[in-house]
Amino acid sequence: MTVESQNPNNPPAPKKSRLSLPLILLAIAIIGGIAWGAHYYFIDRFYETTDDAYVNGNLVSVASQISGTVTTVYVANTQYVKEGDILLELDPTDAQVALDKAVANLGQTVRTVAHAFRVVDVDRANLQYQQTQVIKARQDLARATKLAPINGVSKETLDHTRVGLAAAETSMAQAQTQLNADASLVTGTSVADHPQVKAAEADVRNAFISLSRMKVRAPATGIVAQKTILPGDQVTPATPLMTLVPLESVWVDANFKETELRDLRLGQSVKLTTDLYGSGVTYHGKIIGFSAGTGSAFSVLPPQNATGNWIKVVQRLPVRIGLDAEEIRKNPLSVGLSADVSADVHNLDGKRLSDVPVFAAGTTTQVFSGQTSGAEELIEQTVSANQASAP
Repeated sequence: MTVESQNPNNPPAPKKSRLSLPLILLAIAIIGGIAWGAHYYFIDRFYETTDDAYVNGNLVSVASQISGTVTTVYVANTQYVKEGDILLELDPTDAQVALDKAVANLGQTVRTVAHAFRVVDVDRANLQYQQTQVIKARQDLARATKLAPINGVSKETLDHTRVGLAAAETSMAQAQTQLNADASLVTGTSVADHPQVKAAEADVRNAFISLSRMKVRAPATGIVAQKTILPGDQVTPATPLMTLVPLESVWVDANFKETELRDLRLGQSVKLTTDLYGSGVTYHGKIIGFSAGTGSAFSVLPPQNATGNWIKVVQRLPVRIGLDAEEIRKNPLSVGLSADVSADVHNLDGKRLSDVPVFAAGTTTQVFSGQTSGAEELIEQTVSANQASAP
């Protein structure tokens, strides 16, 4: 057996350490932990995120303002309509008859009031006539009184003259009373301003409005949903016909845990994505409001925690996030869609709750303001025609 001699110029290779791999893994873990901690300290801790967020919006309920029978329906679910578009029509027969009756009554009222003015003119003329009769009777009595001492007139004639004066004065008093009575009905007014005419005009407006309400118009611009009405159905003001959803003014309700609300403030910027478009479309918005209570507080059956088997559950508070209108127009959202929300909490200068409005929450519609359009013209024509034709 030979023994190889060791060459001092070729030292033996060092043995591989068994601890090299664990040390490498430990180093990687330490570096990863440091990187994660640095990322959290410098970035993540300034963002609050939640995937419990959903698109929300106004649901405009459409109902008829008057009872009637549906004759025509112009829209269907998923259809886009603009404010003022006709959605459906009711049978206008009864409303048209009521309007015709109200117009006829207005015409008759105008003629009656115009006649009342003419009666006053007749009463004035009659009073003037009676006044002249009294003057004549007084002159006759004065003449008879002068002639009586010289037997110029008989005593009987003098008595008849006195009775004639009394009768003339009585007739004058009656004419004055009649004038006062008839004038009290028209004094201080004209035919067009008379209370009876105004009341008849109000009846015409009411009938005109009822006829215009036979056409149910869209109170807002949006998408038709939940349409349940068909021709032939009987409807009342309490009957829900359909719902309009204005998708250009939606927002997101993000349900943050109560432990995540500490640094959230009004006005903080928010980025969010939706399951509909994925991460390829990012929406930008701002926190515009905090709910006054948690979801459980406003539930139909609020939780009762004063029991022996109470278990603490972390509550969530809805936070309203306003979205950029231009982004909504480019990538429309539907109510109820899910969203992932990330709120930037760098700026803590804002308030948690505001004592003044932070956004324009008011909504309005001009649809119902035009229901009397055309009524005034109809009334004016009716009054003018009948006033000119009055006897």
